[in-house]
Amino acid sequence: MDEDILLKCLPEFLRHDIDALAAAYENPEKYATLIDCLYCEVQGSINSAYYGGQITEKEAALLRSRYL
Repeated sequence: MDEDILLKCLPEFLRHDIDALAAAYENPEKYATLIDCLYCEVQGSINSAYYGGQITEKEAALLRSRYL
């Protein structure tokens, strides 16, 4: 599986949540109180995309290992 292709083809809501979490990790002083919430948002978005049939189980596992 090509991870770059997967990341480009994610549902918009999942891409948004991943980007927000990445921004928080890059600037933890600014987002310190939100990192746990953003983490949970990514986790929920991965689950939603998986159970909604927008990503496969293998893709969901890859995203979890990469971002969570």
